[in-house]
Amino acid sequence: MRKEIYITDYNCVTPLGFDVKSNWQAILEGKSGVALHQVSDNLEAFFVSKIDSEKLEEEFKKFFDNQDFTRLEKMFLLSLKPLVEKHHISDETAFILSTTKGNISLLKNKKSLPESVFLSKLAQKLADFFGFKTKPIVVSNACVSGVMAISVAKNMIQAGKYKDAFVIAGDEISEFVISGFNSFQAIGNESCKPYDKNRNGINLGEATAAIFITSELNQTDKLRFTVLGDSAINDANHISGPSRTGDGLFASIQNAMKEAKVLAEQIDFISAHGTATIYNDEMEAIAFNRMELQNVPLNSMKAYYGHCLGASGLLESIISMESSLHNTLIPSKNFEEMGVSQDLNIIKENQSTEIKYILKTASGFGGCNAAIVLEKA
Repeated sequence: MRKEIYITDYNCVTPLGFDVKSNWQAILEGKSGVALHQVSDNLEAFFVSKIDSEKLEEEFKKFFDNQDFTRLEKMFLLSLKPLVEKHHISDETAFILSTTKGNISLLKNKKSLPESVFLSKLAQKLADFFGFKTKPIVVSNACVSGVMAISVAKNMIQAGKYKDAFVIAGDEISEFVISGFNSFQAIGNESCKPYDKNRNGINLGEATAAIFITSELNQTDKLRFTVLGDSAINDANHISGPSRTGDGLFASIQNAMKEAKVLAEQIDFISAHGTATIYNDEMEAIAFNRMELQNVPLNSMKAYYGHCLGASGLLESIISMESSLHNTLIPSKNFEEMGVSQDLNIIKENQSTEIKYILKTASGFGGCNAAIVLEKA
């Protein structure tokens, strides 16, 4: 019989706040981090969810003396600090980093490669700072990285490789990332509208998030979510375009729910990827209908946080667990009129309801898809 795996703690650093409590309160009030920003002198202002650098620096100085860190590294340290202070790091504790681009900004105007631009070096620097004893693990698989990092932790603990794990995820907005999405003409010129008929593209975002995941519960653990099932499937459809039939996402959800032994009618809430692009939203709607999940309340958090790349899956999982703890469904912000061909139960306003089983999904470039099923314990 396999071990049960639990998430017992989490934290996040986002444009809406530097802890979970402030983020949850902002979301309850319908606030969004997405606003018009001029990210660099080389670019015109556009809609993006960006952390105020001055506030970030002020917060960092409250807890850390050492300033030898990049802006992204400071975001990582702030998100992880409260967790490592409460949970013991042993010889059997894993450190897992989820990111798509890491310190990519360090490459700007540089003739040589700074060490911290390598994801393995970034992970090691963060792990060393907090005294982790095991070799760090990096999960970098486009926009499913955050969800996959939870899966990696779950499976490695169940395999007996580790007793527990700290999973940390993050990305920041950079000119590199902006230029990449601009090349697809995917960036919207207003606050994004996932699944809405009048959506016109994504908003980029930045954040870091962290969870503690373990097979051993303590009596003091007030927060307990069991990771019942997981799956990641690549349908190899296209280098950037999602499958028109939702094959990879459908298979990921099917596998995760089968392992979790949870039926469609038992799922209380879906935290979807919902990028507000035509092809992604349509693909998800098809996959959810194929799984007979079209009546399950569903939202996308992208209009609150933007698309935070490697952080999105972990951050949105944390907000989903907060929803469950507070028994409150959060609306899919900016949604007004259905813009996909299949039925979906898009949440339009704050609703009180019991949330026990959560399905969290993600999809990304290269045909990758991932899903996890969480249960409030």
